[in-house]
Amino acid sequence: MKRALVTALAAVFALSACGGGGSDPLAQATPSAPATSGGSAAASTVVVGSFNFPESVLLGSIYAQALQAKGVTVEEKPNIGSREVVFDQVKSGGLTVLPEYVGSLLAFVDPAATAKSTDDVVAALKTKLPPEVEVLTPAAAQDGNSLTVTKAFAAEKSLTTIEDLAKISKDLVVGGPPEFKERQEENFKNTYGLEFKSWEPTAETTADAIKSGTIQVGNVFTTDPKILLNDLVSLQDNKNAFAADNIAPLVFKSGVDDTVKTTLDAVSAKLTTEGLLELMKQVAVDKADPPVVAKDWLTKNGLL
Repeated sequence: MKRALVTALAAVFALSACGGGGSDPLAQATPSAPATSGGSAAASTVVVGSFNFPESVLLGSIYAQALQAKGVTVEEKPNIGSREVVFDQVKSGGLTVLPEYVGSLLAFVDPAATAKSTDDVVAALKTKLPPEVEVLTPAAAQDGNSLTVTKAFAAEKSLTTIEDLAKISKDLVVGGPPEFKERQEENFKNTYGLEFKSWEPTAETTADAIKSGTIQVGNVFTTDPKILLNDLVSLQDNKNAFAADNIAPLVFKSGVDDTVKTTLDAVSAKLTTEGLLELMKQVAVDKADPPVVAKDWLTKNGLL
């Protein structure tokens, strides 16, 4: 997964996941935090997994605790590994629920996919996913690519969308991963008419480079806590230059009933990019425990 914002913290999670002498993490279940209320139960144990980075672990805990609050028997298996490892576990029924990112999932199952908007990505997934699994209703929340600037620069230049950059892009330096120019230069020109003064390979220092003024625009993931710490703002991708990467539960069809589906959908309906950004600040910067952060968010949103 391309989640540079939490690389260090992900390493901490990975070390803890390896504590069983290198054994299969799918054989080591971790209970989620206790639920606080009852409800109708699902037909059998629902196994909620997550990828091996902190945001996924947090989302897994949010979905798991919400299900427990409805009386569903839940087993959590967090921090398992990459999509190459985890996807097949959902397909086989070893996992029942996995918080996914729709654009990244589509690229995984169909590398030639060209869908960009959320609706188009979800429609494509319906035709490309194996019959054993399905994606439920996506959240508004996305952890995706963006072009990001300082709030002060956005106010000075009246910028709210990427399209607004077209009038000044030739005077701006843009930064991102080393491969950013190769991947996006033609895309930005065709979609928005953007032609930047120069491209800098700022990689994991992109958010700090924007703050310092070394670059004026940068490719920062939309839930990177440095957006908050550095007083930045991600510009709206109003023409879908980047593929949508909304969060949505991927489920093993025969392992979920209506209670599970409606509960997961209710959680997704409350998740926003701005809200997830704040939650990730608590986890990645303030070092709060993900299950505790998850429980607090669920309580505040009336889901516990």
